[in-house]
Amino acid sequence: MPWHLALPLSLLGNLLPVPFLLLLLEPLSRLAARVRLLERALNWIFRHTRRRGKLVEKYERLGLVLFVAVPLPGSGAWTGSILAFLLGLNFWTAFLCIALGVFVAGVVVTALSLLGWIGGLIAGVGLIVLLSLGLWRI
Repeated sequence: MPWHLALPLSLLGNLLPVPFLLLLLEPLSRLAARVRLLERALNWIFRHTRRRGKLVEKYERLGLVLFVAVPLPGSGAWTGSILAFLLGLNFWTAFLCIALGVFVAGVVVTALSLLGWIGGLIAGVGLIVLLSLGLWRI
């Protein structure tokens, strides 16, 4: 599949569950509080997510974008949705930050796929510059 078709489809597929996660995490956590097994499972997920979310706690919106943008296991839209819920970010703020992070990750992975390590280096330097500029403004 050509990259110009694969990229938008992957972005759409990655973002599709985010609104549902953002809307359902609150009722799910309330329900889980009543069922011991669910409560333990959800608390385990929240504990592990909090450990990964120190950057997000410190910088909130920018931190959430960067957390989601890093294309590594354990980061991404799903975990970013949980972090946004734990931080109490409103729906639209969380969704826009997660969408921007997914877009950045998609561009980085596409650059790696098309250009190999050179693309990865270019994308990595670009992300470092964006990170530096973004953190400078905070």
